[in-house]
Amino acid sequence: MASEETKPKKQRDEECIINGLPGELIERIFLKLPVSTLLRCTGVCEQWHKLIRDPQFVTSHLQDAPQCAVLFFPQESVSGEPHPADAILIDEAWSPSTYAVPVIGPDDFLCGSCNGLLVLYTKSSTLKVANFATGECLHLEKPVKNLRGDHFLFYNFGFHPLSKEYKITHFLGDPVVGSTRSHNNSRFSVIQVYTLGGEKWRDIKTPEALSLNCVKNSGAVNIDGTMCWLIEDMVANWQHAVMTFDLSGESFARIQLPATVHEDCAGGGPRRYWIREIDRKICIATAQACPSLPRRLVGMLQIWELENKTEQRWSLKYNIQYSPDYIPGPNLVHRNKIILQRRDGNLYSYELLGENFNTKLCKMANLLDFFPHKPDNMQSYICVKSLVRLDVYKKTAIARRPKQREGWELKKWEAWEHQLSDYEKLWTRLHEEEHEGIALAEHSSISFNGLLPRILDDAIRQDIGMKINKICPSLPDQQPRPLRRLNCVAQKQDRENLSARLENYSSIMKASREASKSIMSMILSAVENQQRGASGSNAGISSQNRSEGDDAKA
Repeated sequence: MASEETKPKKQRDEECIINGLPGELIERIFLKLPVSTLLRCTGVCEQWHKLIRDPQFVTSHLQDAPQCAVLFFPQESVSGEPHPADAILIDEAWSPSTYAVPVIGPDDFLCGSCNGLLVLYTKSSTLKVANFATGECLHLEKPVKNLRGDHFLFYNFGFHPLSKEYKITHFLGDPVVGSTRSHNNSRFSVIQVYTLGGEKWRDIKTPEALSLNCVKNSGAVNIDGTMCWLIEDMVANWQHAVMTFDLSGESFARIQLPATVHEDCAGGGPRRYWIREIDRKICIATAQACPSLPRRLVGMLQIWELENKTEQRWSLKYNIQYSPDYIPGPNLVHRNKIILQRRDGNLYSYELLGENFNTKLCKMANLLDFFPHKPDNMQSYICVKSLVRLDVYKKTAIARRPKQREGWELKKWEAWEHQLSDYEKLWTRLHEEEHEGIALAEHSSISFNGLLPRILDDAIRQDIGMKINKICPSLPDQQPRPLRRLNCVAQKQDRENLSARLENYSSIMKASREASKSIMSMILSAVENQQRGASGSNAGISSQNRSEGDDAKA
Protein backbone atom coordinates (compact mmCIF):
# COMPACT_ATOMS: atom_id res chain seq x y z
CA MET A 1 0.00 0.00 0.00
CA ALA A 2 1.17 3.51 -0.78
CA SER A 3 2.31 5.63 2.17
CA GLU A 4 0.33 8.72 3.09
CA GLU A 5 3.21 10.95 1.95
CA THR A 6 3.29 9.52 -1.58
CA LYS A 7 -0.46 9.78 -2.20
CA PRO A 8 -1.78 12.82 -4.11
CA LYS A 9 -3.62 15.37 -1.97
CA LYS A 10 -6.87 14.77 -3.90
CA GLN A 11 -6.73 11.03 -3.15
CA ARG A 12 -6.03 11.66 0.55
CA ASP A 13 -8.96 14.09 0.72
CA GLU A 14 -11.32 11.59 -0.94
CA GLU A 15 -10.25 8.83 1.48
CA CYS A 16 -10.83 11.18 4.43
CA ILE A 17 -14.36 11.90 3.18
CA ILE A 18 -15.20 8.21 2.74
CA ASN A 19 -13.57 7.12 6.00
CA GLY A 20 -15.51 9.85 7.73
CA LEU A 21 -18.72 7.93 7.01
CA PRO A 22 -20.10 5.48 9.58
CA GLY A 23 -18.40 2.08 9.37
CA GLU A 24 -21.71 0.30 8.78
CA LEU A 25 -22.44 2.52 5.76
CA ILE A 26 -18.96 1.90 4.30
CA GLU A 27 -19.53 -1.85 4.69
CA ARG A 28 -22.92 -1.63 2.96
CA ILE A 29 -21.31 0.21 0.05
CA PHE A 30 -18.53 -2.36 -0.22
CA LEU A 31 -21.02 -5.25 -0.19
CA LYS A 32 -22.41 -3.94 -3.47
CA LEU A 33 -19.02 -3.87 -5.21
CA PRO A 34 -17.66 -6.72 -7.37
CA VAL A 35 -14.65 -8.77 -6.24
CA SER A 36 -12.32 -7.14 -8.79
CA THR A 37 -13.04 -3.67 -7.38
CA LEU A 38 -12.72 -4.82 -3.77
CA LEU A 39 -9.31 -6.36 -4.47
CA ARG A 40 -8.11 -2.96 -5.68
CA CYS A 41 -9.66 -1.30 -2.62
CA THR A 42 -7.56 -3.45 -0.27
CA GLY A 43 -4.53 -1.45 -1.37
CA VAL A 44 -6.03 1.94 -0.59
CA CYS A 45 -5.62 2.02 3.18
CA GLU A 46 -5.26 -0.24 6.21
CA GLN A 47 -8.88 0.34 7.27
CA TRP A 48 -10.29 -0.86 3.96
CA HIS A 49 -7.87 -3.79 3.79
CA LYS A 50 -8.92 -4.96 7.26
CA LEU A 51 -12.64 -4.63 6.46
CA ILE A 52 -12.53 -6.45 3.10
CA ARG A 53 -10.36 -9.28 4.47
CA ASP A 54 -12.59 -9.78 7.52
CA PRO A 55 -14.13 -13.31 7.42
CA GLN A 56 -17.57 -11.99 8.36
CA PHE A 57 -17.47 -9.49 5.47
CA VAL A 58 -16.32 -12.26 3.09
CA THR A 59 -19.31 -14.39 4.15
CA SER A 60 -21.78 -11.50 3.79
CA HIS A 61 -20.41 -10.55 0.37
CA LEU A 62 -20.68 -14.18 -0.77
CA GLN A 63 -24.38 -14.38 0.12
CA ASP A 64 -25.32 -11.59 -2.32
CA ALA A 65 -22.77 -12.41 -5.04
CA PRO A 66 -24.36 -12.75 -8.51
CA GLN A 67 -24.23 -16.21 -10.02
CA CYS A 68 -22.56 -17.08 -13.29
CA ALA A 69 -22.32 -20.30 -15.26
CA VAL A 70 -18.86 -21.81 -15.77
CA LEU A 71 -18.57 -23.95 -18.90
CA PHE A 72 -15.49 -26.15 -18.70
CA PHE A 73 -13.86 -27.95 -21.62
CA PRO A 74 -11.17 -30.49 -20.69
CA GLN A 75 -7.95 -30.94 -22.59
CA GLU A 76 -8.43 -33.22 -25.59
CA SER A 77 -6.83 -34.15 -28.88
CA VAL A 78 -8.66 -33.40 -32.13
CA SER A 79 -7.20 -34.81 -35.38
CA GLY A 80 -3.91 -35.36 -33.59
CA GLU A 81 -3.68 -31.73 -32.42
CA PRO A 82 -3.87 -31.08 -28.65
CA HIS A 83 -6.32 -28.47 -27.40
CA PRO A 84 -5.85 -27.16 -23.85
CA ALA A 85 -8.45 -27.16 -21.11
CA ASP A 86 -10.48 -23.97 -21.05
CA ALA A 87 -13.41 -22.32 -19.30
CA ILE A 88 -15.98 -19.74 -20.36
CA LEU A 89 -18.04 -17.72 -17.87
CA ILE A 90 -21.64 -16.83 -18.74
CA ASP A 91 -22.75 -13.75 -16.80
CA GLU A 92 -26.18 -12.55 -15.70
CA ALA A 93 -26.83 -11.05 -19.14
CA TRP A 94 -25.94 -14.38 -20.82
CA SER A 95 -22.78 -12.91 -22.34
CA PRO A 96 -19.74 -15.21 -22.62
CA SER A 97 -16.44 -14.09 -21.13
CA THR A 98 -13.45 -13.13 -23.24
CA TYR A 99 -10.42 -14.05 -21.16
CA ALA A 100 -9.13 -17.42 -20.03
CA VAL A 101 -9.34 -18.28 -16.31
CA PRO A 102 -5.68 -17.96 -15.20
CA VAL A 103 -5.88 -20.62 -12.45
CA ILE A 104 -6.91 -23.32 -14.95
CA GLY A 105 -3.90 -24.98 -16.54
CA PRO A 106 -3.96 -26.56 -20.01
CA ASP A 107 -4.00 -30.11 -18.59
CA ASP A 108 -6.36 -29.54 -15.64
CA PHE A 109 -9.73 -31.23 -15.12
CA LEU A 110 -12.52 -29.60 -13.12
CA CYS A 111 -13.77 -31.74 -10.20
CA GLY A 112 -16.04 -29.34 -8.38
CA SER A 113 -17.00 -25.76 -7.60
CA CYS A 114 -18.24 -24.17 -4.40
CA ASN A 115 -18.34 -20.58 -3.07
CA GLY A 116 -16.00 -19.32 -5.78
CA LEU A 117 -13.44 -22.10 -5.21
CA LEU A 118 -12.56 -24.66 -7.88
CA VAL A 119 -10.98 -28.08 -7.32
CA LEU A 120 -8.86 -29.09 -10.30
CA TYR A 121 -7.47 -32.55 -10.96
CA THR A 122 -3.95 -32.51 -12.36
CA LYS A 123 -1.92 -35.29 -13.94
CA SER A 124 0.77 -34.78 -11.29
CA SER A 125 0.57 -36.02 -7.69
CA THR A 126 -1.49 -33.03 -6.51
CA LEU A 127 -4.97 -31.59 -6.61
CA LYS A 128 -5.32 -27.83 -7.06
CA VAL A 129 -7.79 -25.73 -5.06
CA ALA A 130 -8.12 -22.26 -6.58
CA ASN A 131 -10.14 -19.08 -6.17
CA PHE A 132 -10.67 -18.10 -9.81
CA ALA A 133 -11.53 -14.49 -8.91
CA THR A 134 -8.54 -13.71 -6.66
CA GLY A 135 -6.07 -16.09 -8.33
CA GLU A 136 -5.06 -17.79 -5.07
CA CYS A 137 -4.05 -21.47 -5.45
CA LEU A 138 -3.41 -24.31 -3.04
CA HIS A 139 -1.82 -27.61 -4.12
CA LEU A 140 -2.77 -30.67 -2.07
CA GLU A 141 -1.32 -34.16 -2.13
CA LYS A 142 -3.65 -36.73 -3.69
CA PRO A 143 -4.92 -39.48 -1.37
CA VAL A 144 -3.14 -42.20 -3.39
CA LYS A 145 -0.04 -41.53 -5.48
CA ASN A 146 0.24 -42.93 -9.01
CA LEU A 147 -3.16 -44.60 -8.79
CA ARG A 148 -3.88 -46.50 -11.98
CA GLY A 149 -7.31 -45.93 -13.46
CA ASP A 150 -7.93 -42.81 -11.35
CA HIS A 151 -10.31 -40.30 -12.93
CA PHE A 152 -11.24 -36.68 -12.25
CA LEU A 153 -14.93 -37.63 -12.06
CA PHE A 154 -14.18 -39.69 -8.94
CA TYR A 155 -13.41 -36.46 -7.01
CA ASN A 156 -15.96 -34.00 -5.64
CA PHE A 157 -16.02 -30.83 -3.59
CA GLY A 158 -18.52 -29.29 -1.22
CA PHE A 159 -19.16 -27.02 1.76
CA HIS A 160 -21.34 -27.70 4.79
CA PRO A 161 -23.21 -24.57 5.97
CA LEU A 162 -23.38 -25.73 9.63
CA SER A 163 -19.83 -26.96 10.18
CA LYS A 164 -18.42 -24.25 7.84
CA GLU A 165 -16.01 -26.84 6.47
CA TYR A 166 -14.89 -27.43 2.89
CA LYS A 167 -14.38 -31.09 2.02
CA ILE A 168 -12.94 -32.94 -0.97
CA THR A 169 -14.14 -36.50 -1.53
CA HIS A 170 -12.66 -39.30 -3.62
CA PHE A 171 -14.35 -42.55 -4.69
CA LEU A 172 -11.55 -45.11 -4.28
CA GLY A 173 -11.91 -48.19 -6.47
CA ASP A 174 -11.66 -51.52 -4.67
CA PRO A 175 -8.14 -52.97 -4.76
CA VAL A 176 -7.37 -55.72 -7.24
CA VAL A 177 -6.39 -58.94 -5.51
CA GLY A 178 -2.65 -59.53 -5.75
CA SER A 179 -1.79 -55.96 -6.78
CA THR A 180 -0.63 -53.09 -4.57
CA ARG A 181 -1.19 -50.29 -7.10
CA SER A 182 -4.11 -51.40 -9.29
CA HIS A 183 -7.67 -50.67 -8.26
CA ASN A 184 -10.99 -51.84 -9.65
CA ASN A 185 -12.56 -49.33 -12.01
CA SER A 186 -16.09 -50.66 -11.61
CA ARG A 187 -16.76 -50.88 -7.82
CA PHE A 188 -15.80 -48.93 -4.70
CA SER A 189 -16.29 -49.53 -0.97
CA VAL A 190 -14.40 -46.53 0.43
CA ILE A 191 -14.84 -42.77 0.12
CA GLN A 192 -11.69 -40.84 0.97
CA VAL A 193 -12.40 -37.49 2.64
CA TYR A 194 -10.16 -34.47 3.15
CA THR A 195 -11.23 -31.45 5.19
CA LEU A 196 -9.61 -28.26 3.93
CA GLY A 197 -7.09 -27.28 6.60
CA GLY A 198 -6.73 -30.84 7.89
CA GLU A 199 -3.55 -32.89 8.01
CA LYS A 200 -4.53 -36.03 6.09
CA TRP A 201 -7.11 -37.92 4.04
CA ARG A 202 -9.48 -40.23 5.92
CA ASP A 203 -11.20 -43.41 4.67
CA ILE A 204 -14.97 -43.77 5.17
CA LYS A 205 -16.46 -47.17 4.37
CA THR A 206 -19.65 -47.24 2.29
CA PRO A 207 -22.65 -49.34 3.38
CA GLU A 208 -22.00 -51.68 0.44
CA ALA A 209 -19.85 -51.97 -2.67
CA LEU A 210 -21.13 -49.34 -5.10
CA SER A 211 -20.80 -48.77 -8.85
CA LEU A 212 -18.06 -46.45 -10.08
CA ASN A 213 -19.58 -46.60 -13.57
CA CYS A 214 -22.74 -44.94 -12.23
CA VAL A 215 -20.62 -42.08 -10.88
CA LYS A 216 -18.74 -41.79 -14.16
CA ASN A 217 -21.83 -41.89 -16.38
CA SER A 218 -24.38 -40.04 -14.22
CA GLY A 219 -22.28 -37.56 -12.24
CA ALA A 220 -22.50 -36.33 -8.66
CA VAL A 221 -23.74 -33.10 -7.05
CA ASN A 222 -23.21 -31.28 -3.76
CA ILE A 223 -26.26 -29.51 -2.35
CA ASP A 224 -26.27 -27.76 1.04
CA GLY A 225 -23.52 -29.94 2.46
CA THR A 226 -24.76 -33.25 1.06
CA MET A 227 -23.10 -35.14 -1.79
CA CYS A 228 -25.50 -37.12 -3.99
CA TRP A 229 -24.94 -39.65 -6.76
CA LEU A 230 -26.76 -42.53 -8.46
CA ILE A 231 -26.26 -46.18 -7.54
CA GLU A 232 -27.55 -49.41 -9.06
CA ASP A 233 -30.83 -50.82 -7.73
CA MET A 234 -31.99 -53.61 -10.01
CA VAL A 235 -35.23 -54.17 -8.04
CA ALA A 236 -36.50 -50.60 -8.61
CA ASN A 237 -38.44 -49.58 -11.74
CA TRP A 238 -35.64 -47.25 -12.87
CA GLN A 239 -32.95 -49.72 -11.70
CA HIS A 240 -31.29 -46.85 -9.89
CA ALA A 241 -31.46 -45.07 -6.52
CA VAL A 242 -29.83 -41.96 -5.02
CA MET A 243 -27.09 -42.35 -2.43
CA THR A 244 -26.34 -39.35 -0.21
CA PHE A 245 -23.31 -38.58 1.96
CA ASP A 246 -23.61 -35.87 4.61
CA LEU A 247 -20.35 -33.89 4.68
CA SER A 248 -20.74 -32.92 8.34
CA GLY A 249 -21.80 -36.18 9.99
CA GLU A 250 -20.15 -38.26 7.21
CA SER A 251 -23.15 -40.59 7.14
CA PHE A 252 -24.91 -42.30 4.23
CA ALA A 253 -28.58 -42.47 3.25
CA ARG A 254 -30.53 -43.92 0.32
CA ILE A 255 -33.36 -42.18 -1.58
CA GLN A 256 -35.67 -44.19 -3.82
CA LEU A 257 -36.52 -42.84 -7.27
CA PRO A 258 -40.10 -42.43 -8.58
CA ALA A 259 -42.12 -45.57 -9.20
CA THR A 260 -43.36 -44.22 -12.55
CA VAL A 261 -42.91 -46.57 -15.51
CA HIS A 262 -41.37 -44.85 -18.54
CA GLU A 263 -43.09 -45.08 -21.92
CA ASP A 264 -40.09 -45.67 -24.15
CA CYS A 265 -40.37 -45.25 -27.90
CA ALA A 266 -39.81 -48.36 -30.00
CA GLY A 267 -36.99 -46.87 -32.07
CA GLY A 268 -35.01 -45.64 -29.08
CA GLY A 269 -32.11 -47.28 -27.31
CA PRO A 270 -31.55 -47.92 -23.58
CA ARG A 271 -32.59 -45.23 -21.10
CA ARG A 272 -29.92 -43.06 -19.47
CA TYR A 273 -30.03 -41.23 -16.13
CA TRP A 274 -28.16 -38.22 -14.74
CA ILE A 275 -28.22 -36.57 -11.35
CA ARG A 276 -28.30 -32.78 -11.56
CA GLU A 277 -28.86 -29.73 -9.37
CA ILE A 278 -31.59 -27.19 -10.20
CA ASP A 279 -32.44 -24.36 -7.80
CA ARG A 280 -30.49 -26.14 -5.02
CA LYS A 281 -32.62 -29.27 -5.31
CA ILE A 282 -31.75 -32.83 -6.34
CA CYS A 283 -33.02 -33.55 -9.85
CA ILE A 284 -32.88 -36.61 -12.09
CA ALA A 285 -32.73 -36.15 -15.85
CA THR A 286 -33.59 -39.12 -18.04
CA ALA A 287 -33.91 -39.80 -21.77
CA GLN A 288 -33.44 -42.62 -24.23
CA ALA A 289 -30.14 -42.98 -25.99
CA CYS A 290 -29.74 -43.27 -29.74
CA PRO A 291 -29.38 -47.00 -30.61
CA SER A 292 -26.40 -46.48 -32.92
CA LEU A 293 -24.81 -43.61 -30.93
CA PRO A 294 -25.34 -44.36 -27.23
CA ARG A 295 -24.01 -40.96 -26.07
CA ARG A 296 -26.57 -39.07 -28.16
CA LEU A 297 -30.18 -38.69 -27.00
CA VAL A 298 -33.54 -39.21 -28.71
CA GLY A 299 -37.19 -38.77 -27.71
CA MET A 300 -38.33 -36.76 -24.69
CA LEU A 301 -36.14 -35.46 -21.89
CA GLN A 302 -37.73 -35.71 -18.44
CA ILE A 303 -36.41 -33.91 -15.37
CA TRP A 304 -37.73 -35.02 -11.96
CA GLU A 305 -37.30 -32.95 -8.79
CA LEU A 306 -37.05 -34.23 -5.21
CA GLU A 307 -39.76 -32.19 -3.48
CA ASN A 308 -39.45 -33.72 -0.01
CA LYS A 309 -36.28 -35.50 1.09
CA THR A 310 -37.80 -37.00 4.23
CA GLU A 311 -40.84 -38.42 2.43
CA GLN A 312 -38.79 -39.19 -0.69
CA ARG A 313 -41.46 -37.53 -2.80
CA TRP A 314 -40.66 -36.65 -6.43
CA SER A 315 -42.47 -34.52 -9.00
CA LEU A 316 -42.03 -34.15 -12.75
CA LYS A 317 -40.51 -30.69 -13.19
CA TYR A 318 -39.97 -30.68 -16.98
CA ASN A 319 -41.12 -32.96 -19.75
CA ILE A 320 -39.25 -31.55 -22.74
CA GLN A 321 -40.81 -32.66 -26.00
CA TYR A 322 -37.69 -32.72 -28.13
CA SER A 323 -34.63 -34.11 -26.47
CA PRO A 324 -31.29 -32.37 -27.05
CA ASP A 325 -28.34 -34.25 -28.48
CA TYR A 326 -26.37 -33.91 -25.23
CA ILE A 327 -26.95 -32.43 -21.78
CA PRO A 328 -24.17 -30.88 -19.66
CA GLY A 329 -23.85 -31.07 -15.91
CA PRO A 330 -23.86 -30.99 -12.98
CA ASN A 331 -25.83 -27.74 -13.51
CA LEU A 332 -27.86 -27.46 -16.70
CA VAL A 333 -30.30 -24.68 -15.73
CA HIS A 334 -29.06 -21.11 -15.23
CA ARG A 335 -31.39 -18.18 -14.49
CA ASN A 336 -34.53 -20.01 -15.65
CA LYS A 337 -32.99 -21.15 -18.90
CA ILE A 338 -31.72 -24.58 -19.80
CA ILE A 339 -28.31 -25.06 -21.42
CA LEU A 340 -28.20 -27.77 -24.08
CA GLN A 341 -25.70 -28.98 -26.65
CA ARG A 342 -26.34 -29.84 -30.27
CA ARG A 343 -24.34 -32.02 -32.61
CA ASP A 344 -23.52 -28.96 -34.77
CA GLY A 345 -20.90 -27.91 -32.19
CA ASN A 346 -22.99 -25.08 -30.73
CA LEU A 347 -24.24 -24.46 -27.22
CA TYR A 348 -27.76 -23.05 -26.87
CA SER A 349 -29.90 -21.61 -24.11
CA TYR A 350 -33.67 -22.08 -24.14
CA GLU A 351 -36.50 -20.61 -22.15
CA LEU A 352 -38.65 -23.37 -20.69
CA LEU A 353 -42.31 -22.67 -21.43
CA GLY A 354 -45.30 -24.97 -21.17
CA GLU A 355 -48.21 -26.27 -19.08
CA ASN A 356 -48.80 -29.47 -17.12
CA PHE A 357 -45.06 -30.26 -17.22
CA ASN A 358 -45.12 -30.61 -21.02
CA THR A 359 -42.37 -28.17 -21.80
CA LYS A 360 -41.32 -26.67 -25.09
CA LEU A 361 -37.89 -25.26 -25.81
CA CYS A 362 -38.70 -21.67 -26.75
CA LYS A 363 -36.69 -18.54 -27.51
CA MET A 364 -33.49 -20.28 -28.47
CA ALA A 365 -30.25 -18.31 -28.22
CA ASN A 366 -26.92 -19.47 -29.59
CA LEU A 367 -24.45 -18.95 -26.74
CA LEU A 368 -21.22 -20.01 -28.41
CA ASP A 369 -19.50 -22.30 -30.86
CA PHE A 370 -17.28 -24.70 -28.88
CA PHE A 371 -15.75 -26.52 -31.87
CA PRO A 372 -13.28 -28.29 -31.97
CA HIS A 373 -14.05 -29.41 -28.41
CA LYS A 374 -16.30 -32.48 -28.27
CA PRO A 375 -19.88 -31.80 -27.17
CA ASP A 376 -20.22 -34.65 -24.67
CA ASN A 377 -17.11 -33.63 -22.68
CA MET A 378 -18.33 -30.22 -21.49
CA GLN A 379 -19.19 -29.58 -17.84
CA SER A 380 -21.30 -26.73 -16.53
CA TYR A 381 -21.30 -25.34 -12.98
CA ILE A 382 -23.10 -22.49 -11.30
CA CYS A 383 -20.41 -20.31 -9.68
CA VAL A 384 -19.88 -17.03 -7.92
CA LYS A 385 -16.86 -14.75 -7.65
CA SER A 386 -15.85 -14.59 -4.02
CA LEU A 387 -13.19 -13.32 -1.60
CA VAL A 388 -12.79 -16.70 0.15
CA ARG A 389 -9.14 -16.98 1.16
CA LEU A 390 -6.87 -20.01 0.85
CA ASP A 391 -3.76 -18.76 2.62
CA VAL A 392 -5.12 -19.99 5.97
CA TYR A 393 -4.90 -23.58 4.69
CA LYS A 394 -1.37 -23.50 3.26
CA LYS A 395 0.47 -24.67 6.39
CA THR A 396 -1.13 -28.10 6.46
CA ALA A 397 0.96 -31.25 6.13
CA ILE A 398 -0.40 -32.29 2.73
CA ALA A 399 -0.01 -28.87 1.11
CA ARG A 400 2.60 -29.06 -1.66
CA ARG A 401 4.48 -26.64 -3.87
CA PRO A 402 3.85 -27.08 -7.60
CA LYS A 403 6.60 -28.56 -9.71
CA GLN A 404 9.06 -26.25 -11.47
CA ARG A 405 7.64 -26.99 -14.90
CA GLU A 406 3.93 -27.47 -15.29
CA GLY A 407 1.03 -26.21 -17.36
CA TRP A 408 2.01 -23.94 -20.24
CA GLU A 409 5.70 -24.46 -19.52
CA LEU A 410 5.58 -28.10 -20.63
CA LYS A 411 7.11 -28.98 -23.98
CA LYS A 412 3.82 -30.37 -25.34
CA TRP A 413 2.36 -26.84 -25.41
CA GLU A 414 5.32 -25.13 -27.11
CA ALA A 415 3.72 -25.40 -30.57
CA TRP A 416 0.45 -23.98 -29.20
CA GLU A 417 2.26 -21.04 -27.63
CA HIS A 418 4.21 -20.41 -30.85
CA GLN A 419 0.94 -20.37 -32.79
CA LEU A 420 -0.52 -17.73 -30.46
CA SER A 421 2.71 -15.74 -30.78
CA ASP A 422 2.50 -15.93 -34.59
CA TYR A 423 -1.05 -14.54 -34.50
CA GLU A 424 0.09 -11.64 -32.34
CA LYS A 425 2.90 -10.94 -34.83
CA LEU A 426 0.35 -10.95 -37.67
CA TRP A 427 -1.78 -8.41 -35.79
CA THR A 428 1.29 -6.24 -35.16
CA ARG A 429 2.36 -6.42 -38.83
CA LEU A 430 -1.18 -5.65 -40.00
CA HIS A 431 -1.36 -2.55 -37.79
CA GLU A 432 2.03 -1.42 -39.14
CA GLU A 433 0.93 -1.92 -42.74
CA GLU A 434 -2.29 -0.02 -42.06
CA HIS A 435 -0.26 2.92 -40.75
CA GLU A 436 2.07 2.72 -43.77
CA GLY A 437 -0.88 2.48 -46.17
CA ILE A 438 -2.57 5.53 -44.66
CA ALA A 439 0.72 7.49 -44.73
CA LEU A 440 1.31 6.56 -48.38
CA ALA A 441 -2.23 7.57 -49.36
CA GLU A 442 -1.87 10.90 -47.52
CA HIS A 443 1.47 11.55 -49.27
CA SER A 444 -0.15 10.80 -52.65
CA SER A 445 -3.03 13.10 -51.79
CA ILE A 446 -0.64 15.96 -50.97
CA SER A 447 1.30 15.35 -54.20
CA PHE A 448 -1.86 15.31 -56.32
CA ASN A 449 -3.17 18.46 -54.67
CA GLY A 450 0.16 20.13 -55.56
CA LEU A 451 -0.47 19.36 -59.24
CA LEU A 452 -4.04 20.70 -59.32
CA PRO A 453 -3.06 24.37 -59.95
CA ARG A 454 -1.55 23.31 -63.30
CA ILE A 455 -5.01 22.31 -64.53
CA LEU A 456 -6.74 25.35 -65.95
CA ASP A 457 -10.13 23.81 -66.63
CA ASP A 458 -12.24 24.46 -63.53
CA ALA A 459 -14.62 21.51 -64.09
CA ILE A 460 -11.78 19.01 -64.58
CA ARG A 461 -9.85 20.41 -61.62
CA GLN A 462 -12.91 20.14 -59.37
CA ASP A 463 -13.63 16.57 -60.51
CA ILE A 464 -10.04 15.46 -59.82
CA GLY A 465 -10.09 17.24 -56.43
CA MET A 466 -13.17 15.25 -55.37
CA LYS A 467 -11.45 11.97 -56.35
CA ILE A 468 -8.30 12.93 -54.40
CA ASN A 469 -10.39 13.35 -51.24
CA LYS A 470 -11.49 9.72 -51.55
CA ILE A 471 -8.13 7.96 -51.94
CA CYS A 472 -7.27 8.05 -48.21
CA PRO A 473 -8.44 4.66 -46.90
CA SER A 474 -11.05 4.55 -44.15
CA LEU A 475 -9.75 1.75 -41.92
CA PRO A 476 -11.28 0.50 -38.63
CA ASP A 477 -9.87 1.93 -35.43
CA GLN A 478 -6.91 0.00 -34.02
CA GLN A 479 -7.84 -1.35 -30.61
CA PRO A 480 -5.03 -2.19 -28.16
CA ARG A 481 -4.25 -5.89 -28.09
CA PRO A 482 -5.30 -7.73 -24.89
CA LEU A 483 -2.49 -8.43 -22.45
CA ARG A 484 -4.32 -11.43 -20.94
CA ARG A 485 -4.77 -14.79 -22.62
CA LEU A 486 -8.08 -15.15 -24.49
CA ASN A 487 -10.29 -18.18 -23.96
CA CYS A 488 -10.91 -20.64 -26.80
CA VAL A 489 -14.10 -18.95 -28.05
CA ALA A 490 -12.55 -15.47 -28.02
CA GLN A 491 -9.39 -16.82 -29.71
CA LYS A 492 -11.47 -18.24 -32.52
CA GLN A 493 -13.31 -14.93 -32.91
CA ASP A 494 -10.01 -13.05 -32.80
CA ARG A 495 -8.62 -15.17 -35.63
CA GLU A 496 -11.75 -14.64 -37.69
CA ASN A 497 -11.46 -10.90 -37.04
CA LEU A 498 -7.81 -10.98 -38.14
CA SER A 499 -8.68 -12.81 -41.37
CA ALA A 500 -11.55 -10.43 -42.13
CA ARG A 501 -9.41 -7.37 -41.37
CA LEU A 502 -6.59 -8.63 -43.60
CA GLU A 503 -9.06 -9.17 -46.44
CA ASN A 504 -10.66 -5.77 -45.84
CA TYR A 505 -7.27 -4.03 -45.76
CA SER A 506 -6.21 -5.74 -48.98
CA SER A 507 -9.37 -4.69 -50.84
CA ILE A 508 -9.25 -1.11 -49.48
CA MET A 509 -5.60 -0.62 -50.45
CA LYS A 510 -6.23 -2.14 -53.86
CA ALA A 511 -9.05 0.36 -54.43
CA SER A 512 -6.80 3.18 -53.16
CA ARG A 513 -4.02 2.22 -55.58
CA GLU A 514 -6.44 2.01 -58.49
CA ALA A 515 -7.89 5.42 -57.54
CA SER A 516 -4.38 6.90 -57.41
CA LYS A 517 -3.60 5.53 -60.89
CA SER A 518 -6.89 6.92 -62.20
CA ILE A 519 -6.17 10.36 -60.71
CA MET A 520 -2.64 10.43 -62.13
CA SER A 521 -4.01 9.44 -65.52
CA MET A 522 -6.61 12.22 -65.38
CA ILE A 523 -3.99 14.81 -64.37
CA LEU A 524 -1.59 13.78 -67.16
CA SER A 525 -4.41 13.76 -69.70
CA ALA A 526 -5.58 17.21 -68.64
CA VAL A 527 -2.03 18.63 -68.78
CA GLU A 528 -1.38 17.05 -72.18
CA ASN A 529 -4.63 18.46 -73.56
CA GLN A 530 -3.66 21.89 -72.29
CA GLN A 531 -0.22 21.58 -73.89
CA ARG A 532 -1.76 20.55 -77.23
CA GLY A 533 -4.15 23.47 -77.05
CA ALA A 534 -1.31 25.81 -76.25
CA SER A 535 0.81 24.42 -79.16
CA GLY A 536 -2.08 24.81 -81.60
CA SER A 537 -2.68 28.35 -80.47
CA ASN A 538 1.02 29.23 -80.86
CA ALA A 539 1.10 27.69 -84.34
CA GLY A 540 -1.91 29.75 -85.41
CA ILE A 541 -0.30 32.95 -84.12
CA SER A 542 2.95 32.21 -86.01
CA SER A 543 1.07 31.55 -89.25
CA GLN A 544 -0.83 34.78 -88.92
CA ASN A 545 2.37 36.67 -88.26
CA ARG A 546 4.04 35.22 -91.39
CA SER A 547 1.00 36.16 -93.50
CA GLU A 548 1.09 39.73 -92.24
CA GLY A 549 4.83 39.96 -93.05
CA ASP A 550 4.32 38.77 -96.60
CA ASP A 551 1.62 41.42 -97.16
CA ALA A 552 3.98 44.14 -95.93
CA LYS A 553 6.69 43.06 -98.37
CA ALA A 554 4.25 43.12 -101.21
